[in-house]
Amino acid sequence: MGRAVIVIIGPTCSGKSYLAFKLAKLLNTEIISADSRQFFKQLNIGTAKPTPEELNEVKHYFINTLEIDEMYNASKFAHGAEKIVELILSKNKTPVVAGGSGLYIKALIDGIADSAEKDEKLRVELLKKRDKFGNEFLYEELKKVDPVSAEKMLPQNWKRVMRALEVYHLTGMPIWKHHSLQSKKSKYEYIQIGLRWERNILYKNIEDRVDKMIYDGLVDEVKQLYESGFDEKLNSLNTVGYKEIFAYLKGEYDLNRAIELIKRNTRRYAKRQITWFKADDRITWQDINSYSDLDLLAKKLAGQF
Repeated sequence: MGRAVIVIIGPTCSGKSYLAFKLAKLLNTEIISADSRQFFKQLNIGTAKPTPEELNEVKHYFINTLEIDEMYNASKFAHGAEKIVELILSKNKTPVVAGGSGLYIKALIDGIADSAEKDEKLRVELLKKRDKFGNEFLYEELKKVDPVSAEKMLPQNWKRVMRALEVYHLTGMPIWKHHSLQSKKSKYEYIQIGLRWERNILYKNIEDRVDKMIYDGLVDEVKQLYESGFDEKLNSLNTVGYKEIFAYLKGEYDLNRAIELIKRNTRRYAKRQITWFKADDRITWQDINSYSDLDLLAKKLAGQF
């Protein structure tokens, strides 16, 4: 069993950052953010970042580290986060990871096929085959070398299919086996704590947060980005809250409609997060009905570490 790392996960508006902050204070430790949108300096209100006071009180890694047009991915996060885990452990502290970016958390815990991202020649070759022969061709290729992974994918999800082919050609093994080996090599024991709210309460949290974001000045924040000439197609801006306000500023609909869409799209995002995390049976789920429950959970967890 490796050294313990606490990982707090759950859908948006479930109180992950709140619990992480409370727990970090009780344990006198530091937080690794796994909310990829909070990494961007110019995205503040719409990403519900911890307050400047909270950032001063408890060390948070990754928040406010990227420019809005900077490219970033789960592989880079996994590399960086593992180094920070080691750094925090070297101080005889228990690292606390918190966030809802499922792929980033999975990359940290289970590893990721980094080598596939480094062979541009192979990627170009596979893209050419897709352009010439279509998605089905790539899918059939995958079925020949990795039927287990192919069974879990659809031909139209060609990026995942291509990814699995890349890993196979570069490592000589199926992607699931590659990840499994990486997982076994982990030096740490990742203790995953999931926050589970009743759906109607979670949706009320979402409504309240969106209303607060609008009150706090989300429209002005997005307007500054819009007037600065940032391309709304940037990956960082393809974010619920920002894309809807961009459309409002372009005159596609009024502000009330934009707010409705932010709430609807946030609910949909929460559903996708819940589905993603449900697939991981290593997560210990905690039923939460209020922020008081999070306070109690923080004290309970602090007593275990």
